[in-house]
Amino acid sequence: MERIRSRRVAPVAALGLLSCWASARPRRIAALFATSFCFTTHGAAEPFTPTPAETIMKVTSLPSPRRDGPLSLEKTLQQRRSVRAFTDQPLTQTEIAQLLWAAQGVTGAEGERTAPSAGALYPLEVYAITSSGVFHYDPGRHALARVRDGDRRAELSAAAWDEESVRQAPLTVVITAVFARTETKYGRTRSPRYVHLEAGHAAQNLLLQAVVLGLGAVPVGAFGDEQVQAVLGDPDDRQPLYLIPVGHPR
Repeated sequence: MERIRSRRVAPVAALGLLSCWASARPRRIAALFATSFCFTTHGAAEPFTPTPAETIMKVTSLPSPRRDGPLSLEKTLQQRRSVRAFTDQPLTQTEIAQLLWAAQGVTGAEGERTAPSAGALYPLEVYAITSSGVFHYDPGRHALARVRDGDRRAELSAAAWDEESVRQAPLTVVITAVFARTETKYGRTRSPRYVHLEAGHAAQNLLLQAVVLGLGAVPVGAFGDEQVQAVLGDPDDRQPLYLIPVGHPR
């Protein structure tokens, strides 16, 4: 189960711990204790976000996101189109930072983000794939952690059934999800719906931000999950939901 840091143990869970204390073996007590702390009685759970690569590879802080832009929301909606052909011009670090912030950036003192999340559990993990490597986006620090070196775009394109836009784009944003975070509150039956809705919110934010930046983008949903996970090279509990190639329209 994905680890969750909670503010207070639910009273029912605490009572259950006390009732079994006298008879349970230490191992069973420890397991029950860990499970009980996955729930809160008030406020939002704070997801523990494991990023193993951050401990061994370079973390790069991104430029601060811009909070206003040249286009109105209405004009941005009017101009949004799916773009599948891109020039060779790379994106700047400022452009990449703005796109990632639009998808999952922090916007409030309590950790609120640009996209709504059921129970404020934030199951999404976002990756950026460029010609120089694979990077994991850390919303709290607004930073990128390098997960893998080298140009992996051809591998990602192959995982997406040879989608040319993925091979050609200077940036592909991969939206993944850790379903266990949402399951701790909403269960396995309901949580998939909430997670999928959240991925859609984040993807639309990114697509609209691309328009404001004068860029093109297209959401891609056809790919092999395990192949995409292999390209990312990060924990296999992160289920890929979206590939979004972004670049200068050709």
